Amino acid sequence: MSVRGAKLLEPAFAIHHGRQGRLSIQTNPTSFRSADLMVSQAVRFDSLAPNVIVKFPATAAGIGGIEEATARGVSINATVSFSVAQALAAAEAVERGLQRRQEEGLPIDRMGPVITIMIGRLEDWLRVLSERDGIVAHPSALPWSGIAVFKRAYRIFQERGYRARLLAAAIRHQLHWSELIGGDIVITLPSVWQKRFNASDVEVRPRMADVVEPATVDELLRHFPDFERAYEPDGLGVAEFDAFGPSIRTLRAFIASYHELLHLVGDALLPNPDLKAT
Repeated sequence: MSVRGAKLLEPAFAIHHGRQGRLSIQTNPTSFRSADLMVSQAVRFDSLAPNVIVKFPATAAGIGGIEEATARGVSINATVSFSVAQALAAAEAVERGLQRRQEEGLPIDRMGPVITIMIGRLEDWLRVLSERDGIVAHPSALPWSGIAVFKRAYRIFQERGYRARLLAAAIRHQLHWSELIGGDIVITLPSVWQKRFNASDVEVRPRMADVVEPATVDELLRHFPDFERAYEPDGLGVAEFDAFGPSIRTLRAFIASYHELLHLVGDALLPNPDLKAT
């Protein structure tokens, strides 16, 4: 199915010289603790089509896998990522992998790595904490949480000249689109959101350089230690990535979906005795 999907995107891939038209394929989510298993699967996925990009989780093992896969010529998409610290660690891993390829005289011109920040899932997590811990923060602050993290990471990416682009994912509302206009980034919009934004009266103008109001950031920092962990560049160490609340919730969801898929495939392979043969 992915091979067919990649073929549909090849014209855009060619026209835009690899900056668009890539198809993401995710490594097995149950392998999030094994760099070797993820790299092996990524290399196989990369061989399926020229415009494949492979998802690695920004877990402790995933960061090592990102470097190794990049060194082998695989374009990666760092996912299960919610913080500035995870984005920076993944970008540094990409840089190390690209440098290794260059030192070996191998090409990198057709590669297009991206680093995802799942801005909506960070906001989801802060809302869970609000209910769980009885936190009363101003309701206008929470929708800006993922945007604040993304914009801070973007500024650092620009300052450091990372060759991977940032990708915004897990869209929840129009700020997750309108506040990112004008950035050299990728936004993965579900079709329903794209159509909704196209039909809206939201002014389309560059806002990427607009800062999130300091009072809003202070409100989030004051009430949510996990926002501080996500917002500060050194808020999480690599060893802490796997245990971060949004990471645990997302890994659980991805792993559950994987097992559901296995169940569906297994069920499809068996004849249904309740149906009459025709």
